[in-house]
Amino acid sequence: MKQAGRIALTAASGGVVVVLGGCQPAETPDAARFEPEYRGIETGLLDGDLVNFRVEMTGARNNEDVATYARCAAAQYTLIRGYGFARHLRTSVTEQGGIWRGDAIYTISPDLPDGLKTIDAEVVAADCAENGIPMV
Repeated sequence: MKQAGRIALTAASGGVVVVLGGCQPAETPDAARFEPEYRGIETGLLDGDLVNFRVEMTGARNNEDVATYARCAAAQYTLIRGYGFARHLRTSVTEQGGIWRGDAIYTISPDLPDGLKTIDAEVVAADCAENGIPMV
């Protein structure tokens, strides 16, 4: 990302103060073209706390956009069920004719589950709402 601006360094009482001025991120053509159409979410309870989320969208830039849509669905579903956390197990993404489909599996839990790919459902749902990504 290109940035234009100035940086001023000043010594003050033995420390350094950094002043940034006029820094504006340059617009990129890819960012301007991201116009997703979220086409739907299907949820399926597989067993107890194991849930399948199938999402469909157009306008995705890559697999991560589809995975994010599924993560948003998982976060809201987790909250609807009265739980606070989810753990991502897998997401498969396909694209055919401009239609992107995601098939994700999460476990939902009232307590923070073990594992590295856990989400705090409230935090993720708030982020999704802020970014205009639909949820269950």
